[in-house]
Amino acid sequence: MGGSVLQKTKNMKRYILSAVSAFAIITGLFSQNVDDALRYSQNFYGGTARAISMGDAFTSLGADLSALSLNPAGAGMFRKMEISFTPQLTYNNTSSVFNGTKTNDYRYNFGLPQIGIVGSLISNDNSTGLVSLNFAYSYNQLNNFNENITMSGVSTNSSMADYWARISEGTHYTNLTGGAGIAYDTWIMDTIAGSGGKSYGTTFSHYGDSTHSTYGQTITRVITDDGYKGEHNFTLGANFSNKFFLGATFGVNTIHYIGHYDHSESDYSNVIYDFKNFSYTNHFEANGTGYAFKIGAIYRPIDLIRIGFAFHAPIGFRMHEYFYDNIASTFDNGDKYTSSNDPLRYDYTLSTPMRLLGGISFQVKKVAILSADYEYVDYTQAKFSRASDGYDYTNENQAIQNILSKSSNLRFGAEFRFGSVYVRGGYGLYGSAFAKGEANHSLTYNTISGGVGYRQNNFYIDFAYRNLFYTRVYNMYYDPINPVATTINGSINTFTATIGMKF
Repeated sequence: MGGSVLQKTKNMKRYILSAVSAFAIITGLFSQNVDDALRYSQNFYGGTARAISMGDAFTSLGADLSALSLNPAGAGMFRKMEISFTPQLTYNNTSSVFNGTKTNDYRYNFGLPQIGIVGSLISNDNSTGLVSLNFAYSYNQLNNFNENITMSGVSTNSSMADYWARISEGTHYTNLTGGAGIAYDTWIMDTIAGSGGKSYGTTFSHYGDSTHSTYGQTITRVITDDGYKGEHNFTLGANFSNKFFLGATFGVNTIHYIGHYDHSESDYSNVIYDFKNFSYTNHFEANGTGYAFKIGAIYRPIDLIRIGFAFHAPIGFRMHEYFYDNIASTFDNGDKYTSSNDPLRYDYTLSTPMRLLGGISFQVKKVAILSADYEYVDYTQAKFSRASDGYDYTNENQAIQNILSKSSNLRFGAEFRFGSVYVRGGYGLYGSAFAKGEANHSLTYNTISGGVGYRQNNFYIDFAYRNLFYTRVYNMYYDPINPVATTINGSINTFTATIGMKF
């Protein structure tokens, strides 16, 4: 097809689209998915520098304000009023490999992931019965979503345009929604002659005129994510005979997440007929609030040993989301098109899984502490419901059941005392949340941490470093014929300092 004929056809298409818009409502389509359920369900904890440096293995230790996120019984182990706050610097480094091309990216973030205070409501001198009843407030960040990822490489057999064309098969062009609708608007894809307006070709196949598509374009996707998951804990902890410690927490959990990516495909080598480039922007913001309940116990049979257990009830988050997307395209003959979907706002409820935690620790006089934690989470229990527009989440919830799995997390920590100076180390292994057979079934998160601290009777300062690292598979778009996966290696480095005072 010659350039002048193509220009005439494009102009005619724009006229037809303008005409049918008066008779058809074309809306964007965006819904929650398994990635959202997992993102809002996972906890990587954090908190004070002491807890971080010891791998957050604090289910049985207590007496640390960030440990209340694990086991509220730890509040009963405080002997004095205490306050602490924790500034933190995070450096996130990612490396991606797409079609043999390696690309690096990074991100810095500064925040205050922990602050808290604890004091006594009841304090007795007796050594049996109720020794003390403490009340604590603490804020702890459970997950940090800040991340930059860039992936880029030459594609020889597929495009995101193919994905849009594939999911549009059987749908009349006047009823196209979401990214496919605006891809049609901007000539990334078009109907195939003789299909009744229900079958599609792309600019790479010359809109169906070529038997085989021509590729060779450079694909680049830049992901910029922001946000956090945190909790405000209000905790009661009781000490019975300095052997049994019981606690309960009511928590207000918050989620703030911005997911944004820019996807571009460019014909730098000029191998694709009458195509120069297109760029697609996908952006959504999520804010949610949920109410948590936790109970826990710590038993100290002898001074050497502490055993801890905790139960975290499922949390129902009420989520509010905002979404928009748009496309811009440019062709060799000078044609330029832009299109966007109307922004969407919607609400829904997400229930995150319950958690069971167990821990044991050994305190060798005032010389050393060794601790270990086990945490069980069944991510298949996550569930969407109560959409503001009446949407039925049956398919999404079934996908959660099929794709996610039960997971076990292990955390280990050690602390050695040299007078007023403490040296600490820790390790954590967060098991895969994906079922066998899934692309990321082997995705685990490992943490290695260490730190030092200086403590006096009424003052302490602690420092910690933690490295969380992982390798995961990322698909920019679904292509069952020519699947292309990007391998992402991530490393999240946190530098933490905690200042605390006792009264």
